[in-house]
This record gives sequence, structure tokens and C-alpha cells, in this order.
Amino acid sequence: MKLNKAMILAAGEGTRLRPLTNAVPKPLVKVNEHTLIDYALNLLNRLKFKEVKINTHYRKEDIKKFLNNKNYNFNIDLIEEKNLLDTGGGIFNATGSYDQEPFLVLNPDTIWGRDYDQEIEKMTQSYFENNLPILLLVNKKISYDKSFKGDFNLDAKNIVRRDITNNEYIYTGAQILTRANFSNIKEKIFSMNIIWDQLIKNNQLLGFESKNIFYHINSVKSYEEVLKLKVKY
Repeated sequence: MKLNKAMILAAGEGTRLRPLTNAVPKPLVKVNEHTLIDYALNLLNRLKFKEVKINTHYRKEDIKKFLNNKNYNFNIDLIEEKNLLDTGGGIFNATGSYDQEPFLVLNPDTIWGRDYDQEIEKMTQSYFENNLPILLLVNKKISYDKSFKGDFNLDAKNIVRRDITNNEYIYTGAQILTRANFSNIKEKIFSMNIIWDQLIKNNQLLGFESKNIFYHINSVKSYEEVLKLKVKY
């Protein structure tokens, strides 16, 4: 089985990347001649997705104009957030038409090069085998940016947990969910951490371990470092 639907998070103001994001939204910041959102969109194109939602807010017209000049083998639907809804609220708001069909969510802060194609496919297979939401995680030892403290741990059955200290895995910015995972949330503005913590409490969140070096843009310094590298586009 395969996924047909996806979402890209693109509404944030990119404050940690200023002054780079004063003139362009973060998804349009370029790394080696390609924008951050290009990496995410091309991954979805290679994996033959059919429908993609993108939430927008900050400099939304720039993103709309950029995408008007692109041609992909899937439909793109831009969902404007008049007020920022945080990660969880943004995902739930944008995916209303997906009903209960599972979908992939990508954060364009990560450089989604070709090396991720097989991992996303294998993560998808794990999702359908277990019918549980799943995160793509990477051991912090192979993160290019060594400042990450770690978000999660994995048990022997790849069930995700959070420990008070010594969390070894970083969330890469890719996950598979359904809207049913949001059923207990009443707020409109909320972080995905609320959802993850509920799932972890019930041992219902899976992790799939990535073996790729993790390149992530979360500061001007990390951006300047990644510019020195060559990622398979």
C-alpha cells in the first residue's frame, strides 16, 4: 500500500533565520540553488503523491507566486492561516478534506534529498503494517548540527517514548497521521507535541529510524554550514 496525500508546513515566520527571512518566507530560502520547499515537493513528486496541502501565513503571496511557476504530478492546495495555529492546529486545519485517509506531513526545515526516498517508503510500509502514527527519527549522533539535545527514545518494538534525560533521537520533520489522531483536541491552536504526548502515554506512537545524516535549518549558523555541503537533490 502507498500514501497518496501529504502536507507541507509553510506558515511560520522563520524568526530564527532573520535577517534571511525578512524578504522571503523560510520555505523559499535557497540551499544550493534550490529552495527548502523544492526539496520537500520533489520528494513527494518522486514518490508519486497525488494531493498536497500547504499551509501559509507569512509572506503567503510569495509562496503562491513561486508555486504558480512549478509543475508537479499532483494537485497543490494552499490553505491560508489568518492567524498562526502552531504545528498541530495547522495540520488539522489544512487536512479537512483528507477525512480518515492517512497522510504524510513534511517540515521543509529539513533538506529532503533523494536519500530519504526509500526511508519514507519503508516508514509508510511500517505504518500500514501496524496501523499506528509514525515519526521518522534519527539518532542525534548523526545529526550534522550537534546542538540538538534529543526528543525521544525508541524501545525494542520501535514504540516511541520520552524520557526525562538522555533522549537519543531527533524528530526529522516527517510523520504519518490520520485526522483521527486529533479526536481528543478541542483547541484550534496547539502544538503536535500535545498529540505525540497523548499517543506516547498509550504506547501508540511508532518511530522509524533514519540512517541519513540529518541536515536541518534552524538558525543562520546552521544555514551557513549546510551551504557548504552537497545534498542529492
